[in-house]
Amino acid sequence: MYQLIVLFFEISILRKGPQDVPTSPWLLRLMFVPYLLINLLILLLDGSLLHALMQIAVETALMVGFSYPLLYFSGKTARFPQTLTALLGTDAVISLCAIPAVASLGTQIGDVAFIAMMVLMGWHWLVNGHIFRHALDRPLLFGLALAFLYILISSQVMSLLFTVVTPASN
Repeated sequence: MYQLIVLFFEISILRKGPQDVPTSPWLLRLMFVPYLLINLLILLLDGSLLHALMQIAVETALMVGFSYPLLYFSGKTARFPQTLTALLGTDAVISLCAIPAVASLGTQIGDVAFIAMMVLMGWHWLVNGHIFRHALDRPLLFGLALAFLYILISSQVMSLLFTVVTPASN
């Protein structure tokens, strides 16, 4: 287990890529556990269990629905298990680092937490770009563009589905 944590951390600091992840259906299923638990912990800081589970389900569907077609149209579908495993594992690593910042957003150190969140979001974008780059055998700039597109699509869908609209007061 320690080797897996080190592997996903090394991918998160751009030392390794998704090609270094073992192609294993078992490992792919296993990576859903920390991804789910860590994201659940973050989302429960500010919401209900049902709402958090729905957000995680939608985000997971978006991750699969974005990465599989990319690999399909590039003729590299055999890389999908490794790519998805790398995306899940690195998301868990980065989200674990984000817990203190997310928990601090509403406190006196909210400004510092906000800056930390911006840095973590940039790191997440860079890591996803790095993963897409290696999965598709393209330059980093191409991977970053795809990761940015994924972030845009994901944020729009999540905002559309999960933003609470409050009635305007007169």
